[in-house]
Amino acid sequence: MKKILLTTAFYLFSVAFLNAQKLHLNLFGGFSNYQGDLQKAKFTFSQAKLAFGAGATYEVSERFYIRLNVLSARVSGDDKTNKINATRNLSFSSPVTELHLGLEYDLMNVYEKGYALYIFAGIGGFKFNPSAIDSLGQKVYLQPLGTEGQGFFQGRKKYALSGMVIPFGGGLKLAVNEDIFVRLEAGFRKTFTDYLDDVSTTYVDGPTLLANNGSKAVELAFRGDELKPGLIYPNQGAIRGSPKRTDYYYIVGASVSFRLNRQSGNGNSGKNRTGCPVNVY
Repeated sequence: MKKILLTTAFYLFSVAFLNAQKLHLNLFGGFSNYQGDLQKAKFTFSQAKLAFGAGATYEVSERFYIRLNVLSARVSGDDKTNKINATRNLSFSSPVTELHLGLEYDLMNVYEKGYALYIFAGIGGFKFNPSAIDSLGQKVYLQPLGTEGQGFFQGRKKYALSGMVIPFGGGLKLAVNEDIFVRLEAGFRKTFTDYLDDVSTTYVDGPTLLANNGSKAVELAFRGDELKPGLIYPNQGAIRGSPKRTDYYYIVGASVSFRLNRQSGNGNSGKNRTGCPVNVY
């Protein structure tokens, strides 16, 4: 998937550089969050982290664009903020790196109005690596531990730390002038993993997990005893997470885009809000 995206992107933007006046470079900053077994709210700023990105947009027409973006973000969740599973006492944090290629459509002509609502969708790849802070204050990566018996129990395999993602969303585009635009955007990412937070299905018997994956796997599979000493480790088959829905993450923020090498003298004759020629190339 990554090779396909990079090859396609290289081809499209090689063509774009031949018409550089239609190419926009973008810088993004905002917040990231996720929805999953440790964050039940579909959309919230609780536990949100910073996100940054950069990319390029090729202007196919005045309302239709091809976009390529790279994002670096972080997502996290903590049962202490979720009253339903507070006694489970799990937490995680994960970096997220994403590359996506997509299509963007303006619902109105930004060159004429000075603003435009837009929607976008695409396909991409992402990497993640959930970790937790153990009882000694040390950062521990969770995937190698197999906290739900991955590697030995009923065919459960170690989950991959990368995969495909479907980005989609929309926003508001504001024209500072015909070459500089400010965007306010909310974008959602459909993933195909339920282990962004290392939680998906049921508990494995504690002694069996200890014998196969070690004491750290047992310690971080259930942490209720850290809140209430003596609390018993759940029986095998007890619900730890829900595999019915995969996790997703979302990015909210603002970006600035700059159009390269605009040429004048052969554009449309309409006027925008500043009185400048519309889409002058």
